[in-house]
Amino acid sequence: MTLQDYINLVLSVLGVFSIIIIITRVFGLRTFAKMSSFDFASTIAVGSVLASIILNSNYSLGKGAVALIAIIGFQTLFSYLVRKIDFFKRLFTNKPQIIMWNGKILHKKLKTCNVGKDDLIAKLREANVHDFNEVKAVIFESTGDISVIHNNEQKPVDAEVLVDVSKEGLH
Repeated sequence: MTLQDYINLVLSVLGVFSIIIIITRVFGLRTFAKMSSFDFASTIAVGSVLASIILNSNYSLGKGAVALIAIIGFQTLFSYLVRKIDFFKRLFTNKPQIIMWNGKILHKKLKTCNVGKDDLIAKLREANVHDFNEVKAVIFESTGDISVIHNNEQKPVDAEVLVDVSKEGLH
């Protein structure tokens, strides 16, 4: 590589970073948040475009900017449709799953969600659980995160907290 190639590479990186900052400001931080499989696919596509802009001299900064705006614009539209239209939500998002209920591990659900018991136990420790009976529910979220709801007999879990969560296998 020549000195000019190195300079072009550095300028491409600076250009790409500038474009990403502008796009993030326009479309919001949710653009790169950990949310769904669609968001993950969008992030992979963005990474691919960024690599192409930086490493491929035939791929101009302008083309890259248009591609990034198209990907993130589509992601924003898609996220809007998923939020506003139940059909899209059911079709494209995974329903959160209860993997532990009232202190009992739901082993079939762990297997279905491809979550190891060790991962569950680690999450319980992280949530400061000392005994399984302290747990009302553990939910495998549609993002892949695991949420722990502590058991509190004076304060039952609000139904709204579990509104979209699959209750399959609890009885």
